[in-house]
Amino acid sequence: MVATNTEFLQNELNDVARLFDRAPDIAHNFLYADGNFLNTVIAEGKEYTFRETCACKDEVEFRRYAKRFAKLAVYEVLSGLCGKRMPWGSLTGIRPTKLAYSELAAGRDFRPLFRKFGVSEENISLISDVLCSQEGIYGEKEGDADLYIGIPFCPTKCNYCSFITADIRYTEKFLPDYLSALEEEIYACKGLFKRLKSAYIGGGTPLVLEANQLERVLRAAASLIPEGTEYTVEAGRPDVFTDEKLALLRDYGVTRVCVNPQTFSDATLERIGRKHTAADVCRAFGMAAKYNFQINCDLIAGLTGETVAEFSDSVDRAISLSPDNITVHTLCLKKGAKLKEEESRLNVDGIEKMIALSREKLYAAGYKPYYLYRQKYMAGNCENTGWTKQGAACIYNVDVMEEITDNIACGANAVSKRVWFEENRIERIGSPKDIPTYIAKIRKIIEDKRALFGLG
Repeated sequence: MVATNTEFLQNELNDVARLFDRAPDIAHNFLYADGNFLNTVIAEGKEYTFRETCACKDEVEFRRYAKRFAKLAVYEVLSGLCGKRMPWGSLTGIRPTKLAYSELAAGRDFRPLFRKFGVSEENISLISDVLCSQEGIYGEKEGDADLYIGIPFCPTKCNYCSFITADIRYTEKFLPDYLSALEEEIYACKGLFKRLKSAYIGGGTPLVLEANQLERVLRAAASLIPEGTEYTVEAGRPDVFTDEKLALLRDYGVTRVCVNPQTFSDATLERIGRKHTAADVCRAFGMAAKYNFQINCDLIAGLTGETVAEFSDSVDRAISLSPDNITVHTLCLKKGAKLKEEESRLNVDGIEKMIALSREKLYAAGYKPYYLYRQKYMAGNCENTGWTKQGAACIYNVDVMEEITDNIACGANAVSKRVWFEENRIERIGSPKDIPTYIAKIRKIIEDKRALFGLG
């Protein structure tokens, strides 16, 4: 990929090279002297030199600028050689909005920096709209927190999924001990935060639990969640919806549920490993509506074998159901997913058109983008964008993506996070992915978490 003389730049430069199909091997040389960042790139027998001048107040800032300028140099060379510009230019980080906020905090308009990095005008406009949608939600306040509870069980495993979830038929034997450990961890979170902004029970598919099992989790969570808090449960797939479970959610104060079809094509649903139909999704929407939940809905662009026309139809059908939020994900290769075992690189015909169509249709239907993030190995170097009706943005999604609150996370593979704003520092602690290991180590997990939040 990229041979460089500077070790801390290696992974960053390889991330840029991966953006391009059939990118040639290149050599990179970095030199810093008297405030000048010099990047020399050698490719196909030619040498290209880039100079940027910038003062740095400390080592952290030096490394930040070194990475930015080196990535931009490699991007410009490969873009010229491959004859292709990327929609996000040389930006490879997962949170473009954080970069925009940092520019605004420094008293600068973020747009010139994004243009320097080659970001398209459409994506600069998208970022601007996201920031507008986050007004009234975005804010840094010590002691603010969000609660996450993970249920790593599903009816089946989708081919694109990298989570630790597995078919519940094979993991059901762990459920009794897992629920006991999870209850213990939830109750031990009392006192870890000053103010809870939102709560989210995700997975996996939480509603795959039987009603009595689900109630155990809801009862434990109720010990932490004040009345009136935004409270989301990722109900997920329609094949696990029942009136009994939905009534339980309502009775325990849940305010919104996620109904995640991913696609409204029955053929695609079968290919990715789902055991339900598009008609089942519509019935699930109807069931949830009876309980007055706000509804989040997920779609994925680029699913195996799906055409632009099929994806466009899915967007239309999602809009027709009028959920409060619609998140459009771009298919991504993730370690641990069956799809990653089958594909080394995603080349999805029409992926850029799919994303463009989704933006056009959602804007036209009155939705606004309110959060955005990116991942490595995404098809077409695109992004995941959450869209919301006016005044219906999901606080949890904003807080987590912008990293502006502590996150109290419970369950296997859950990652708790504490934010120190004055120090511009975030510290994380993760629980084991393996369910039996999580169960066996629950006391240590609780001890470490309480130490992270100053109660050890």
